[in-house]
Amino acid sequence: MAVKIHIKRKIKQSALKEVDAMLIRARKNAMVCKGYISTETLVDVNDPSRIMVVSMWQRKEDWDNYANGAARRENEKNFEEILDAATEYEIYKMGM
Repeated sequence: MAVKIHIKRKIKQSALKEVDAMLIRARKNAMVCKGYISTETLVDVNDPSRIMVVSMWQRKEDWDNYANGAARRENEKNFEEILDAATEYEIYKMGM
């Protein structure tokens, strides 16, 4: 069953320009992984430092494999340096 992963981040104001390239790199890494369907990036209209990525995968196991992979772990280390708060994750399945 397909799942959507909500990834919420609060970015330091000083890093807003560089976060776009980091998000593109993360998306490119995901696109070649088994089970990847799509990604969209949302920016809070009242606070552009609040970003949510919604990533869709065929199965939760596909997401888990990507999430635990070396490429993603490396990119997440880079994100940690520019965050004002810890990344939050929420996983939703499609349908009931």
